[in-house]
Amino acid sequence: MGKKGQVLAFDFGGGSGRAILGRLEDGKIRMEEVYRFSNDPVTINGTMYWDTLRQFFEIKQGMVHAKQKGGFDSVGIDTWGVDFGLLDAHGALLESAVHYRDNRTVGMQEEVFRVLSKKEIYEITGNQFENFNTIFQLYSLVKQRPWLLERADSLLLTPDLFNYFLTGKKRAEYTIASTTQLMDANHKIWSDTILKALGIPKSILPMIVPSGTVIGDLTGEICEELGLEPAEVIAVAGHDTQSAVVAVPTQEKDFIFISCGTWSLFGTELDAPIIGEKSLECNVSNEGGCENKTTLLKNIIGLWLVQESRRQWIREGREYSYGELEQMALEAEPFVSFIDPDAPEFVPAGNIPERIREFCLRTGQKAPESVGEVMRCINQSLALKYRYALEQIESCTGKHYEVIHMIGGGIQSKLLCQMTAGANGRKVIAGPVEATALGNIVMQMIALGMIKDVSQARSMIAQSETTYDYLPQDVHAWDVAYETFQTYIQ
Repeated sequence: MGKKGQVLAFDFGGGSGRAILGRLEDGKIRMEEVYRFSNDPVTINGTMYWDTLRQFFEIKQGMVHAKQKGGFDSVGIDTWGVDFGLLDAHGALLESAVHYRDNRTVGMQEEVFRVLSKKEIYEITGNQFENFNTIFQLYSLVKQRPWLLERADSLLLTPDLFNYFLTGKKRAEYTIASTTQLMDANHKIWSDTILKALGIPKSILPMIVPSGTVIGDLTGEICEELGLEPAEVIAVAGHDTQSAVVAVPTQEKDFIFISCGTWSLFGTELDAPIIGEKSLECNVSNEGGCENKTTLLKNIIGLWLVQESRRQWIREGREYSYGELEQMALEAEPFVSFIDPDAPEFVPAGNIPERIREFCLRTGQKAPESVGEVMRCINQSLALKYRYALEQIESCTGKHYEVIHMIGGGIQSKLLCQMTAGANGRKVIAGPVEATALGNIVMQMIALGMIKDVSQARSMIAQSETTYDYLPQDVHAWDVAYETFQTYIQ
């Protein structure tokens, strides 16, 4: 155990970030949030950016607050996938990272498929095709801003970029690298075939290292600036989904999870990728996991629909808490209208309730008008999309899963948990809420020798955290609704 006995996890989400200290007490993992900050994109001249420098400022502030709570032996950072920063030969950031919701990738899939077929790319990467994947972001630079790539000496995905700022060391952590659709899923290396075909210089991509790798120590400059003692920077599962998967409180080898937040990641953990005609047809993703595992998963638009709808109502002068929105959904008539949560019109920010009404009218359904009707439509559509994803995962693995583990902040919605149980006809075990932070913390502890491995970590998390069971209700009504819902999937 380190001299402080504490590790510091930074967990970045789409709208906020947190600094959380973790420690072991009596065989249980204890967490303490020491700092929270907003994480807002900034749109300038039509481009949506992350405020990268502000994000790093907040990391520094989090470390100062952690110091005041007893200090830390190590730091680990997890974020969303796909986005990156470009550095010049002197290590300077060429521009703030562009947000994955920016429209620069519109039409890029079609452009890429003129060079490499969808099948060729999938057979190498095993990744689900999404407009915002790194491959399409980079190809937009090849086509529209080639001078930026010419100036770039290094490309670092978001958690790797922050690790570099902290240590001066450039590495690509395995789980976050696997979100790019540039990595060979079987060999766990960058794909020469894809890079050469698309004109993306391989030289800008750093070496891929396993989750749990010690990247280096905090630089002396940072320690002096913030008054910190030396600490190790550990490449935890940089992709927040994979940090969350580490915290699924099960000892079963075969399990299904939903990491539920702004996005819903629905999947299972495997020893090796599943890449074939069926998985391509289902457009499921093979992404890197901890301890050399692969997660076969489906990326589904999640509570973004609720969050952005709430922001729209606030813009209109109607502010509701999430609890009030859930209650209004409960009071609305069920199964009146459905959307495909993954329809492209729901990805950009904006007036989601109006887009939902337009979707329903276009598909011959009654448009939800009240706030409660919109919320009911969103939640029941998400639960049914989970069932669609479950059927796809089971068809690819050839396995049946009796229980669904729901983890992450989205499980604070009891309505969504109960609807998920009903729609899927499976028991739902919900918890822990803080799965991503827990996974980040335990991967640091494994690297420091405080915990043996992921299996032991999951056992400890099961003892440390409270979970809640939801049993299927109204299964026949959900079965009927599912038949209707499938006709609206795009």
